[in-house]
Amino acid sequence: MPVYPRCGVRPVKGDHCHLIDEDGTRYLDFASGIAVNLLGHSHEGLIGAIQKQAAELMHVSNLYGSPQGEKLAQQLVDNTFADTVFFTNSGAEAVEGAIKAARAYHQNAGDEGDANRFELITFSNAFHGRTMATISASNQTKMHHGFNPLLDGFKYAEFDDLESAKALMGPNTAGFLVEPIQGEGGIRPASQEFMQGLRALCDEHDLMLVLDEVQCGVARTGKLYAHEHYGIEPDILATAKGLGGGFPIGAVLATEKAARGMTFGTHGSTYGGNPLAMAAGGAVLDAVANEDFLAEVTEKGERLRTRLEQFIGNYPELFELVRGKGLMLGIKMKVESRPFFVHLRDNHQLLTVAAGDQTLRVIPPLVIGDAEIDEFFEKLSAGAASYEVPEKG
Repeated sequence: MPVYPRCGVRPVKGDHCHLIDEDGTRYLDFASGIAVNLLGHSHEGLIGAIQKQAAELMHVSNLYGSPQGEKLAQQLVDNTFADTVFFTNSGAEAVEGAIKAARAYHQNAGDEGDANRFELITFSNAFHGRTMATISASNQTKMHHGFNPLLDGFKYAEFDDLESAKALMGPNTAGFLVEPIQGEGGIRPASQEFMQGLRALCDEHDLMLVLDEVQCGVARTGKLYAHEHYGIEPDILATAKGLGGGFPIGAVLATEKAARGMTFGTHGSTYGGNPLAMAAGGAVLDAVANEDFLAEVTEKGERLRTRLEQFIGNYPELFELVRGKGLMLGIKMKVESRPFFVHLRDNHQLLTVAAGDQTLRVIPPLVIGDAEIDEFFEKLSAGAASYEVPEKG
């Protein structure tokens, strides 16, 4: 189906932080498959784990016990707020599962439950996925077009505006669904006051704080999960993208209390938690879930950000500011970012990602080094110098 505006780049091989086209052209990959290939394209530990598991067992379904799933679930529990895990195949499925868990917390809890609590308050410019529930959770009209009627049960507040969220609370409110750092929305980090305020409202009213960390999670920001920057813990969290390093995997993480409604028969997945995905996720966590790796991401992110802030001053007609955390950075532009992103790709072999709010996403593999950072600035500088701003109209 012609749903993707595919470009002329046709990668057939990856080499560390580069992609190689079928004609041999090398591209510096600062897109990471949209924040997925966090270990680059030729990480021996990840490749070896997948190869070994593929030779042993790839799929059996969830009719049987899963030593592989139990091992990865334990790694996630040991390294996060969570007590319990449900494995999915994608970020959208993880957000769907998180939505179900938040509703089930209120509705499947017997005498403690409240069947009227089904609404999640979500936020402007969010992106939660492409399923019916996740587009319904987003207030972007362009995503709704052609798919009405939307799923009931979502109200939209202004992102990073606590009063806007409070104003929508009522007897049907089940909780909040929010990205701590919006990705598709333009690399927009929430403020400390906003995230801590949502946590306090949930504590006061027995609501679920549901975090979508599909893009900002798994070491991307210099913390294993981005909410750690804010000194809070969620009740439920959706994770995916970087968790498999390139292999499709997602997960719903929750506290035992928050998962009380997810009982036998309430949810399931044929492929979710398959041994091959579990091997990939385990290899990724082995690499990134330690203080040394996270400190390196923080240091590289600060270096990249500092150089970007100095760089954009040379082109005040193009660039406005830099925002984000760790190696999840965005350059807000004074012109539309998509034509510039195409220019960098097609003319300077630099891969980035366009986003909302006229933002260029800079989301490289977390294993970049000095050579890749220097190459990035060479290509970005050449791209900015040669770019002609399209005339309006």
